[in-house]
Amino acid sequence: MDFSKQKKGTTAIWAGETDSFYQGATTAPIVNSVAFSYHDLDEWYDVATGKSSGHIYSRNTNPTVHVLEEKIRILESAEAATSFATGMGAISNTLFSLLGPGKRVVSIKDTYGGTSRLFLDFLPAYQISVTLCETGNHEAMEAEIAKGCDLVYLETPTNPTLKVVDLKRLAEAAKKAGAIVVVDNTFATPINQNPLKLGADLVLHSATKFLCGHSDAMGGVLCGKKELVEKVFRFREINGASLQAEPAYLIARGMKTLELRIERQNASALKIARHLKAHPSVADVFYPGLESHPGHEIAAAQMSGFGGVLSFSLKGSYDTVKTFLTSLKFVHLAASLGSVSTLAGPPRTTSHVELTEAQRAQLGIPESLIRYSVGIENVEDLMADLDQALAAVEAAHPVEKTV
Repeated sequence: MDFSKQKKGTTAIWAGETDSFYQGATTAPIVNSVAFSYHDLDEWYDVATGKSSGHIYSRNTNPTVHVLEEKIRILESAEAATSFATGMGAISNTLFSLLGPGKRVVSIKDTYGGTSRLFLDFLPAYQISVTLCETGNHEAMEAEIAKGCDLVYLETPTNPTLKVVDLKRLAEAAKKAGAIVVVDNTFATPINQNPLKLGADLVLHSATKFLCGHSDAMGGVLCGKKELVEKVFRFREINGASLQAEPAYLIARGMKTLELRIERQNASALKIARHLKAHPSVADVFYPGLESHPGHEIAAAQMSGFGGVLSFSLKGSYDTVKTFLTSLKFVHLAASLGSVSTLAGPPRTTSHVELTEAQRAQLGIPESLIRYSVGIENVEDLMADLDQALAAVEAAHPVEKTV
């Protein structure tokens, strides 16, 4: 079916599910079979060699997983898609399949902690050169890209500092250098942003987060140009970081409410960001939907919504952060985001737990930062919860609140 005329909410429900399922099921079934049988050896061979569609072995492809891949492929307007056991599986398999000794990557400092670890430790060990630029300094990035590079890796908004980069501008610079452009679109989701339409070659998601939306399944997806996706797929099928049928089913089911959840989280996050910005105990708020955000104009131009995650810092020491977080009632203090329930925590235990304090400082991640992933709870209840936690901070740290 051609989904070009349908809205994203409709696409998220029907993409990959327009064919008839077993026994007339209205929901894509969980196909847990490891292997798929053929009575005709010639047909089997054609499927095994890619001449005909079908499935051979679930490490390679699987009917349930294919439904999820089709949803994200169509939502991102991509030529092809493949999936992985985790979001980091998507990131690492993409980088290692497209890079090798002597290759060069240009990226930003404010990438997710696991990605930063790949850039700081893993890729250099394979003689892959990595240059990390100040996030938002587009001139510096353009200059580094012009020196010659093989891959430009971008993330916007960034995790957890919510910085924004101009995808179209940097994609144009990458094209001039002949570099592949990879964008982590986890925070924005395809509801709010479509990097392929802005010049990216590949888009990836930690499907564990907003795509799934319920914190009950892990996965990663990659989509984009067919030639590049197939190259990553060939690496992944041998590497073995395959997504299994049951989590694929849960993520695909979660995606059916993606537009509804994102629209509510967009609205709630903006309201909460404005509320916190005006509070005397809050030092700063980082959310691209705020007009005061340095990347607001870029975000407004390339996004249709500003996302469900914000971060902020409190006045005072790290003890203030601990008092605040443990005083919240409608929140899980947990290392994830994008769920129907609100999740919060500092980078040292969430996005950048893999890094040392010195490495976090090197990347500009303050220890006092709090990442707050807004759920779909009533926003008035969430703001009241934040207010009572801030009051607890003022009571416990009366001197620090003015620091």
